[in-house]
Amino acid sequence: MNTNKEFINPIIEQRADPWVYRHSDGFYYFTASVPEYDRIEIRRSKTIQGLGEAEPVVAWRKYDTGPLSANIWAPEIHFVQGKWYIYFAAARTTETRDGLFDHRMYVLENSSANPLTGTWEEKGQVRTRWESFALDATVFEHRGELYYVWAQKDPDIEGNSNMYISKMSNPWTLTGKQTMISTPEYDWEIIGFKVNEGAAVLKRNGKIFISYSASATDHNYCMGLLYADEDADLLDAKSWTKTPVPVFQTNEDTGQYGPGHNSFTVTEDGQDVIVYHARNYKKITGDPLYDPNRHTRAQVFTWNKDGTPNFGTPLSDGRS
Repeated sequence: MNTNKEFINPIIEQRADPWVYRHSDGFYYFTASVPEYDRIEIRRSKTIQGLGEAEPVVAWRKYDTGPLSANIWAPEIHFVQGKWYIYFAAARTTETRDGLFDHRMYVLENSSANPLTGTWEEKGQVRTRWESFALDATVFEHRGELYYVWAQKDPDIEGNSNMYISKMSNPWTLTGKQTMISTPEYDWEIIGFKVNEGAAVLKRNGKIFISYSASATDHNYCMGLLYADEDADLLDAKSWTKTPVPVFQTNEDTGQYGPGHNSFTVTEDGQDVIVYHARNYKKITGDPLYDPNRHTRAQVFTWNKDGTPNFGTPLSDGRS
């Protein structure tokens, strides 16, 4: 059975780290990394496919100098406690030190009903226990609490980034315990770089699932999965289980390479959808981060008998 027949991929070309949020107003809201890494765009459509034709609106642009002046990465748009928020990472330079960029995590707020209008106010940096490389934050609400999940470099752990979770006292401030729930350890998580990043949260079947991306951003980029029982203490690292193998990865047969940094949404009739980026070629000249052809793609996914998601494999371009 072909579950992906309603999408013509790619949905949007040259948009990496795609984030789709379906709001109660019936619109799908979209934001992603642009190839220039210099601004945050948002667009909306009544359908997922229609996002490709929707007119983008610039919500925010980088500064010329300072901590918000370079490599604007992986924005996410969320509706939290009655307002719109964009979570993103920014750096003060495109240079690296000790193999790492100097990204930190920031938040924008908009109180308009339609986030394509109104004013985006800078709420500042999300402060964590370290002042170190940090990015790819997402938020989710569970049983009256707001949680923040992100990737960060622990100065005492070898590698680029681990995954952390914390509660929030408001949509831009962490409170209490900050727990590491995953560190790159399997062979497929450490190709090129030791990376866990790009979390997306899915709540189904009595569990909290967190997908994440691992390894370098070339054809080795792939997705892993963490899960915890919905009744567990989400701030206890022992509550989380990691799949020992990737759950979504390069498909040579269909010519889709390095799928990852995804989000989740549903079709208009309620089918579960994974939105992700991938390239349609394997060989990259230069640094993969500056190859612009990570395209936004979408496909319906199903569920295994044990209640875990089955993302299948990346399908070929065109009507699928």
